[in-house]
Amino acid sequence: MARFHKLTVTDIHKTIRDAVVVTLKPDDPAAFDFTQGQYLTFRRDFDGQELRRSYSICAGRDEGILQVGIKRVEDGAFSTWANEDLKTGDTLEAMEPMGSFFIPLEPGANRHYLGFAGGSGITPVLSIIKTTLAAEPASQFTLVYANKAVNTIMFREELEDLKNRYMGRFNVIHILESDAQEIDLFTGLVDEEKCAQLFKHWIDIQHVDTAFICGPEPMMLGIARALRDHGLDDSRIKFELFASAQPGRAPKKAGKAAKAGNKGTEAVITLDGASRTVSMNGQTSILDTALENQMDAPYACKAGVCSTCRCKVLEGEVDMVANHALEDYEVEQGYVLSCQSFAVSDKVTVDFDQ
Repeated sequence: MARFHKLTVTDIHKTIRDAVVVTLKPDDPAAFDFTQGQYLTFRRDFDGQELRRSYSICAGRDEGILQVGIKRVEDGAFSTWANEDLKTGDTLEAMEPMGSFFIPLEPGANRHYLGFAGGSGITPVLSIIKTTLAAEPASQFTLVYANKAVNTIMFREELEDLKNRYMGRFNVIHILESDAQEIDLFTGLVDEEKCAQLFKHWIDIQHVDTAFICGPEPMMLGIARALRDHGLDDSRIKFELFASAQPGRAPKKAGKAAKAGNKGTEAVITLDGASRTVSMNGQTSILDTALENQMDAPYACKAGVCSTCRCKVLEGEVDMVANHALEDYEVEQGYVLSCQSFAVSDKVTVDFDQ
C-alpha cells in the first residue's frame, strides 16, 4: 500500500498568473519512478484539518525530474497556498505516483495520437506528449487545447518548444473561448459540433489510434461522443477528469444500499496485509467506514474522480454511486472506488492491497 513520502521543493515558477510548476526531489527516488499521465496525492494540515489534493505530473519520463502543475482554484486552500506561499526548500508529503491515464509505449510503433485538454487538464497530457514523442520516434501527436484566452494557456512556451523540436510530428490547435483568432473555427467552445468540424478540416480522425481527454466533465463527454461518432471505440479513448470540477462526494442514492442501512453490514477490510471485521451501514461508504475505525485507507478527492481509494470487492455486493476513474474492465474484475461504494449485502469483504 502506498504511503506518504517527503519531497523537497527544488524549484517553483509561474506558467501563467494563477498556476505554478513545482519541481520536487523525493526522499526515495525509486518510489517516484512514474509513468506518463500519472498524478501525486499531497497532504497538508490547514488549521488543524488534513487536506489531500491530487495534482498531475507534467514532466516526461526521460527528463530526469519530477514536476507537477498546480492551478489556483477559487476558495482552494491547497492550490492557493501552493501559488502564494510555497517556496524553494519547503518540504511536501505525497503518496507514490498513481493513475492509469496512459497506454504502454513501443519504440517501434508508428501511431497517431490525439489529445484534448481544457485549462489545467494539459498537465497530464503534457507528460504523455513529451514521453510519447521521445519513446516512439515514428509516432505523431495532435493536441487540441481549449482555454478562455491567450493569457490562460498553461505551458504555452513549452508547447511551442515541442513543436519546434518535433517538427512534423507534433501539432497544436489552440481553441480560445473569448479571444478571436484568424480562423473562426478556433474560437469558441470545444463541443461535439466543433469536434466534427475539426475532424472534417484539420484532423485525420480515421488514422487516430488513441485519444486522450482531460478537462471538465461536460467538455469531455461531448468530445467522447464526437470521437465515437467518427469511429473510435471506447478502448481507444482515455479519460482523466478534473478533481477540482467535483464539489465533493456524489449524493448517495436511496437505492439498493438502503437495504443494508437498517440492520447493518459485517465488513471485512484488508489493508496492508491485515484484515479487520467491522460493522457498517448502508449510509456510510467503505472508505469512511475504514477511516472511522482508525484504518489508514488511501484516499484523495473523495469525489470518485481519482482512483486513489480503489479496492477490490471479494465477497458481497456494494453500490458504487459515482465513477469517473475506473475503466470498465476494472469494474468487471470487481474493483470499486471505496469513497463512492456503499454496502448492499449483509456481508462485504474488500481488499485495498490488490
